[in-house]
Amino acid sequence: MVESNVALDQIFGALADATRRDILKRVSIAEHTIGELAAPYAISLAAIAKHINVLEKAGLIIKRRSGKEKVVQIQPQAIEVAFSYLSEYEKVWSDRFDALEKLLEER
Repeated sequence: MVESNVALDQIFGALADATRRDILKRVSIAEHTIGELAAPYAISLAAIAKHINVLEKAGLIIKRRSGKEKVVQIQPQAIEVAFSYLSEYEKVWSDRFDALEKLLEER
């Protein structure tokens, strides 16, 4: 049976898009308004807003109002959930690569 984890599904789904990964990278460095986030992309402000909503639903960012503008900042706890999930597989793959390396050295 496949284990379902809605939070992980949303996080990895949000990270599946290059524009959203770039937005997340930019807000991990500093807070940005939605207008600032939209500036480098050749897509509409509405499309950027949709990307931001996907990131927010996944818990990767937080939007807040600052005067007339909405400011976006990173929410690192969601990344920690994904990191924890992936780190479970790090040992498995590390062990497999070690075994492969040993096998190749024996030949």
